[in-house]
Amino acid sequence: MSEIRNENLWESGQRKIQWVKQNMSLLRSVEEEFLQTKPFEGLKIALSIHLEAKTAYLCKVLAAGGARMYITGSNPLSTQDDVAAALVHDGLNVFAWHGATDEEYHRHITQTVKAGPNIIIDDGGDLVNLIHNEYPELISNVIGGCEETTTGIIRLIAMNRAGKLKFPMMLVNNAKCKYLFDNRYGTGQSVWDGINRTTNLIVAGKNVVVAGYGWCGKGVAMRAKGLGASVIITEIDPIKAMEAVMDGFKVMKMEEAAKIGDFFITVTGCRDVITEKSFVNMKDGAILCNAGHFDCEVDVAGLKKLAVETRLARNNIDGYRLKNGNWLYVIGEGRLVNLAAGDGHPAEIMDMSFAIQALSAAYLVKNREKLESMVNSVPEEIDREVANRKLKFWNLEIDRLSEEQEKYLNSWQV
Repeated sequence: MSEIRNENLWESGQRKIQWVKQNMSLLRSVEEEFLQTKPFEGLKIALSIHLEAKTAYLCKVLAAGGARMYITGSNPLSTQDDVAAALVHDGLNVFAWHGATDEEYHRHITQTVKAGPNIIIDDGGDLVNLIHNEYPELISNVIGGCEETTTGIIRLIAMNRAGKLKFPMMLVNNAKCKYLFDNRYGTGQSVWDGINRTTNLIVAGKNVVVAGYGWCGKGVAMRAKGLGASVIITEIDPIKAMEAVMDGFKVMKMEEAAKIGDFFITVTGCRDVITEKSFVNMKDGAILCNAGHFDCEVDVAGLKKLAVETRLARNNIDGYRLKNGNWLYVIGEGRLVNLAAGDGHPAEIMDMSFAIQALSAAYLVKNREKLESMVNSVPEEIDREVANRKLKFWNLEIDRLSEEQEKYLNSWQV
C-alpha cells in the first residue's frame, strides 16, 4: 500500500541509506536497543519529514522498534524517489514523490493520516493539522506526537492556546541537542551547500542578507562570513538584532538591505518577508532563496506578477525580469533551499536530531498515562543521554563533579 514514482530505483536509494547509516552512530545505537525492547510493537507511526536518506534511516529504526510505518514527505521538492523506493522495497508504506503538485502532496499526506496512526512524527505540522481539521474521528487513536521544526512548534503552540490541540506533542525542536546543532550548524552548512552547488557563483566579496537571526539564521550568517561575504541581518526582535551587531554583522531594515544585497536568504518561519517593496529596489542579478519551512517567506507569487519576462536561468533557478530591466533569480521555487537544491543537513547532525525523535517517541508510549500537557518539552535526561552518547562515539571524556563540588553547588551557604 504505497504511492511512489518508481519502485525500480530502490538499489540507488539503498546505497544512500547505507551511507548515512555508517555516519549516524547514535541512531545505530538506538536501533540496537529498539530491536531488543520493541517499544512500538503493534503501533502505527505516521511520519512526515523531508524524505531523503537520513529520514529513511530514522523510519527503519522506528520499524525495528516494532512500528508499522506510514511515511510521506514534508515538501514536494525534497523527496528523493530512489530513497522512497528503497523503503517500499523493505516493506514500509510510503506516499510521496519528487515534484508533487499541491493536489498530489495533499493526497499523499491524507493517505498517511488515513492509516489511523498511534504516533505522529511531524515536520511543520501538516499531519497534525490534517488529522485535526479533516479526520477528527481518528484523533482517539493517537497517543501523541513529535514536532521537528520551529515553524511546526509555532503552529502547535497556537493550536494549544486556542484549545484545539487534542493530544500530547513533544517539542523536539526545543531540545538542546536539536536546536544548538541542527538549527545552527546543520542549517548553516546545508543552506550554503544548496546555494553553491546550484548557482556555482562566488560568495566571497558579496553582500549576503540573512532575514532572521534565530539559531538557523545564526548558522547561515556564520557560514556566509566564513565564505568571505559581508553579512547583513534583518530582524524584528531588538535583542536578536543586538546579538547580530555584537557578532560583527550589519543590521538594517529589509527595504534598505534590498538595495545592496547580492544573496538573500530568509530564515524566519513567517510569511511575506521579502515582497514587492523590496523586489523593485534590488539590483540586477540578485539571488533569493528561503531556508524557512514554508514557501511563503519570499513572495514568489508577487514576483511573478511583477515580472515582464520569466525564464529558467539554470537548473532549479527561475529568472524574473522586472520593468526596470533587472533580473532577479529564485532558487528552488522559494522552497527550502537546503533540500530543494541540496541533500539537507549532514548525517552527523541529523544523527542527534533523529535520535531525539526516536527516543521521544518511545517516551510518549511509555508515559502515555502520565502526560497531562498538550505541549511537552523533551525531558532533560533524553538530551543528556544523546549528548553523552555522542561524546562517547567521538572518544571524548569530560570532567565529573566531585561529591564536595556537588554539595557546594547545591548549598546556599559558602
